[in-house]
Amino acid sequence: MAPGTLADDIRQKLGILSPAERKVARVLLAAYPSSGFETIATLAERAAVSAPTVLRFVNRLGYSGFPDFQAALRAELNDRNASPLSLYAAADDADAADSAAGLMARSSTLFTTAVAQTLAETPAHDLEHAITLLSDRKRRITLVGGRFTHLLAQYLGLHLMQLRDDVRFLPERDVERTAALSALTRRDVLVIFDYRRYEHDKLAFAQLTRERGGKVVVFTDTWLSPAASHAEVVLPSHVDAPSPYDSLVPTLAVIETVVAGLITALGSDAHEHMKHNEDTARRIGLV
Repeated sequence: MAPGTLADDIRQKLGILSPAERKVARVLLAAYPSSGFETIATLAERAAVSAPTVLRFVNRLGYSGFPDFQAALRAELNDRNASPLSLYAAADDADAADSAAGLMARSSTLFTTAVAQTLAETPAHDLEHAITLLSDRKRRITLVGGRFTHLLAQYLGLHLMQLRDDVRFLPERDVERTAALSALTRRDVLVIFDYRRYEHDKLAFAQLTRERGGKVVVFTDTWLSPAASHAEVVLPSHVDAPSPYDSLVPTLAVIETVVAGLITALGSDAHEHMKHNEDTARRIGLV
């Protein structure tokens, strides 16, 4: 099971840090992870604190010194940038020789633990905020995913379409995509799915949405998409799997939790919207 990121650890410890140490924490989080590779003097200057304060901060995180902290950050980035090919090369040969029964047992343990830990680590406030944004009928919802995660964007989007109006997927064709992004306003919510080997366009989409006054919800892994730096809500999931490919099973559990919350938040309006959709589908012969 992948541990939480250093950014997660910093956020969790904000409440116990001194005011000066919190300044260092905020500087690190504002440009994470690149800020962690700056010198002590640079961090101290940017946070308007002394160099000893930076050292006390990393000690508070449990590191013996700044080099120890940066070594942990480098190790995290190696995991963050892992590809299926590199994970395949690093796989244990013994795992490859598992029997079908052994594979089933290993998969059961991995998936059960990943889903349980993902849901346990999802902050209630972030889940509630995501539901509030997605259930606000005054807002327009746009969803976009990546190479594999476009399937998850579609899964959430199709549920949203059954529950409310003004839901769309970011178009694939360049002219249509540009037009959709150019039309973003304060009433827009962009939902992004972006997992390691992050896609550069997702960062640009998030930044553009925020600049236009819109809100961004990011579904990502525990290493956090760069788009998370512009997000109103970040919902990370563990990705442990029995294969070299990251699992999307825990993310699916988070999506279905969000959908359950949306049904409650939208109440009778969601029910009426579903009935209207069902009637329309019946009249055109789809059901």
